[in-house]
Amino acid sequence: MLRLAVVLLAAYALVVALAWAFQARLLYLPHLGREAIATPADRGLPFESVALTTEDGLTLDAWWLPAPAPRGTLLFFHGNAGNISHRLASLAQFHALGLSVLILDYRGYGKSEGRPSEAGTALDARAAWQWLMARGEAPGRVVLFGRSLGAAVATELGVALSEAGTPPGAVILESPFRSVPALGQRLYPFLPVRWLARLEYEVAGRVADIAAPLLVIHSRDDEIIPFAEGEAVHAAAGEPKALLVMQGGHNTGFLDSEPEYSAGIDAFLDEAGLTAP
Repeated sequence: MLRLAVVLLAAYALVVALAWAFQARLLYLPHLGREAIATPADRGLPFESVALTTEDGLTLDAWWLPAPAPRGTLLFFHGNAGNISHRLASLAQFHALGLSVLILDYRGYGKSEGRPSEAGTALDARAAWQWLMARGEAPGRVVLFGRSLGAAVATELGVALSEAGTPPGAVILESPFRSVPALGQRLYPFLPVRWLARLEYEVAGRVADIAAPLLVIHSRDDEIIPFAEGEAVHAAAGEPKALLVMQGGHNTGFLDSEPEYSAGIDAFLDEAGLTAP
């Protein structure tokens, strides 16, 4: 019995050590699709390829999709896997809502240089924002949109802009989590995740500092980030805020829930003062 206990303890210690050492590889999944599978042109959407430059000198791949008579501009932060070419369905939805869109691949994703990190994705978000500002976009006409991991990236940028006195016009967080440690502890209750975590991506603890209307979107059927995580983020946010409940899986809810999904975003943008022409 003692020998068995020692073996089990050693095995558990190995699992804990591996979780600590490889947590970044568990969160960032750029290898799940580095090559572009299509472009917006395949959906009949006009676009141009954009090279963003970060403060630490990296070049990021991005697409700019102008709307003919935009109600505003949406800055799109995607999830932790794949690349911008896997988001064409979302780009079509936002284009139909009358939004110009800038979507980027984080460092290490798609054609972008570097390796992903928490500090790095924050710099990537700032590079995208600065590109929009250099084009003459008004901060109050820009909507920050983040899905899954991108919700944490959008939150960090939204807080930084609010603290600088230049908040965005609105923020949309789709399928957000409270923080990486909180989500990890929920998903892996047998591990001391809060002690092991070297990545934070705090959302619930910071979202109240965003000085802009905020919409949280989440599916009750989400099999990756439980609906309760989105509820907690919504509860922590300041006013004005709204919650849009979807149906469908983590990666398909935005399609499974049409037309209610687009109608909900449309109504939120109207309330935020970004009215379609």
